[in-house]
Amino acid sequence: QVQLVESGGGLVQAGGSLRLSCAASGHTFRNYALGWFRQAPGKEREFVAAIIWSGEATSYADSVRGRFTCSRDNAKSTAYLQMNSLKPEDTAVYYCAAANQFPATQSSVYGPWGQGTQVTVSS
Repeated sequence: QVQLVESGGGLVQAGGSLRLSCAASGHTFRNYALGWFRQAPGKEREFVAAIIWSGEATSYADSVRGRFTCSRDNAKSTAYLQMNSLKPEDTAVYYCAAANQFPATQSSVYGPWGQGTQVTVSS
């Protein structure tokens, strides 16, 4: 089973950019679609973006479309979430997760999950 580890979070000012990485172990990475979710304090986990196993198709939440870009490098078993024009409301713990479906926006479809990485956007 694939295991996922997120990195790249941090503190950034509004309008800035961050790139999150999701590194996978195991040779089956290329068999899965990858999804990005986020969870802010006191809120439910919400869908952010997803990318199909080949990288040829992506899906985004309305709140991030045009600002965030999802990509993957199957040779490196790594997926990326490029986040531009960040807003304070983007502050959350960001998770990546694997799925056998695409597109899929429900967290129940995904698993396993990474441990998350904190993104904080100051105003």
